[in-house]
Amino acid sequence: MSITNLTAIRDLATNAGLEVEYWGWRGEKEQVAPETLAAVLGALGLPASTDDEVAASAREFENRPWRRVVPSCTTVREGSDATIFVHVPHGSDVQVDALLEDGSTRRLQQVENWVDPKDLDGALIGRATFALPADLPTGWHEVVAKVGDDLSEHAPAGTLIVVPTSTPWPAERSWGLFTQLYQLRSTTSWGIGDLRDLAALTTWGAERDADFVLVNPLNANPPVSPIEPSPYLPTSRQFGDPLILTVDWAAAFVAQRTEVPVDTVELLSRLAGEAILGNRVDSIDRDAAWALKEPALRALFDLWQSANVIDDDFTEFRKEAGEPLERFGVFCAISRVHGRDARDWPTELATANGADVLEFAAAHAEDAEFYVWLQCLLEAQAKQVQSEARSAGMSIGIVHDLPVGVHAGGADAWSFGSAMARGVTVGVPADQYNQFGQNWSQPPWRPDMLAELGYAPYRDMLRAVFRNAGAVRIDHILGFFRLWWIPEGNTAKDGCFVRTDAEAMLGILALEAERAGAVVIGEDLGTVPPEARDALAERGMLGASVLWFEWSDDGVPLAPEDYRRACLATVTTHDLPPTAGFLALEHLDVRERLGLLEGSVDQARAEETETISKVVERLRRAGLLGEEPSNEDVVVALHEYLSGSAAQLFGVGVSDLAGDRRGVNQPGTADEYPNWRVPMTDAKGRLVSLEELLGSPLAARIAAASGRTE
Repeated sequence: MSITNLTAIRDLATNAGLEVEYWGWRGEKEQVAPETLAAVLGALGLPASTDDEVAASAREFENRPWRRVVPSCTTVREGSDATIFVHVPHGSDVQVDALLEDGSTRRLQQVENWVDPKDLDGALIGRATFALPADLPTGWHEVVAKVGDDLSEHAPAGTLIVVPTSTPWPAERSWGLFTQLYQLRSTTSWGIGDLRDLAALTTWGAERDADFVLVNPLNANPPVSPIEPSPYLPTSRQFGDPLILTVDWAAAFVAQRTEVPVDTVELLSRLAGEAILGNRVDSIDRDAAWALKEPALRALFDLWQSANVIDDDFTEFRKEAGEPLERFGVFCAISRVHGRDARDWPTELATANGADVLEFAAAHAEDAEFYVWLQCLLEAQAKQVQSEARSAGMSIGIVHDLPVGVHAGGADAWSFGSAMARGVTVGVPADQYNQFGQNWSQPPWRPDMLAELGYAPYRDMLRAVFRNAGAVRIDHILGFFRLWWIPEGNTAKDGCFVRTDAEAMLGILALEAERAGAVVIGEDLGTVPPEARDALAERGMLGASVLWFEWSDDGVPLAPEDYRRACLATVTTHDLPPTAGFLALEHLDVRERLGLLEGSVDQARAEETETISKVVERLRRAGLLGEEPSNEDVVVALHEYLSGSAAQLFGVGVSDLAGDRRGVNQPGTADEYPNWRVPMTDAKGRLVSLEELLGSPLAARIAAASGRTE
């Protein structure tokens, strides 16, 4: 790299949405290296490795909007006055209409706003301004323009998205549960928690007046070994994980539509007998579970196919999911032949819509159909669980979790192509709990390409996560404002924040939430941009508050009445150990063992011990603890304390109900710690089944303490 004009690259970076400096967790302003700026700009299609490239990219960036007649995408709030710029050959006539979602058309009126024409590649281009009617209905519309003396030239249309001002709000102040579904292993599980286990948990919670169950992301992974353990690194955010299917439910579903022969019944029984042995293993072995579930599900699929079953619900879901579902089935079929990472596939299969992919799909049509069928089964079972939760009295029911991104070689990255940036991944800079930063190994959306595509990939992803959910938690919603991009080859510390169009991202989220009738919870922990929480609250979106992170300005634990109302409050989170483990400093033991601590270990222990002591003292002053409480007493008191907070929703970790101590995830690690593979244990470290958990005295105590949210 040969950059001498640092001002020029910093100006280009700022205009393109990069933050050239930021506040670090120690309160010091950090400058982003020019090499990092150049790499991130390159990922945005703006070469910037030399002074000449910077100058050329700056000119091109300035000219981009002038190259389109109508903007590629315009997002406005309902009821607001807004205008759009239209670019045509200087002096040309133009007529602009809004084509609404319902098929009607509204003519836009030009308003006086003189702007000098621009010389673009030797031709003068003029800019006209048109007003958007303030009474446009919410929805997905188009802006269309006709240009020329006789208005005969039809310019490419632009997307017009009119969004609501706010999202649905929880019907009442209430409490609920949050869990890692794979940990909910019952005595009938196939080595991993499934949707029947989730239904059992919702029933237990509803009987104790809980209104929701928040689960980890249930998104898909490729159906080949080794299966990615992290629910936050899926192959797709549009489709589900067949591992959570309940085989017994699937068998009953098929049996209602066609006869199941004896040999198939015997096969399912034998596979189930082998699978339940996995519940005794102190690890979540996804590969072993899928090795038994897959042949069971294929046997049921073969019956379905041979009987030529036509199911109206399946047909409707398939129609709604459309081409992305069919393409996902093909991706899974290719994965079985060439592996789970599309970056390692033959070049001719690297593009989703290539001719060779179509040939492969035709040659492996039955295999692709199997994976489509699994998604239809998932839809049916997920719908059943949500329906049962609501029928049992839950006002919200299931809360889905949307991860930040997807696997760089996964189905979405393969399908979306240019919508995702290449040569960079996302993560977070260094903070108090991860002093080396984090690299999540996920490619980010390109904000410019999302707008060019009218946000269609983002919309489809939201529609998928809102299905069969009463609420959705957005992991790291701060990414809707800015994301930490890390160029390939850099450490997690050496990245920069890239701003997104928060108005568009939050507006579209509000629109799809309104249509789904679902609450939005944004996980807004970490380094928070100053405008983020205000923007979420303005739109009726809840934030997230974790007890250990909430302190008043005078250095004492935040009083319950001082918590934000617009938030989901919890004692712990999946990036910390369960509460009993936090009290025992389990997280420091792990970080010390793995070399993840900067500075003195003794100092870290002293600081965390002081934190816990201050919280325990607050509990004593609130009359929730005696002088010599047991560890279990403290766990119960923490939940009772937080249940009385001002937060609209209060969540209780199912691992806390068990008395578990082991964290499910250690941020900043991969295989150094068994992330997302830790089964649930009780206070003594013994494996605990879902039945044992829900019948335990500790679970009863915490539920009773947590239910006083009136």
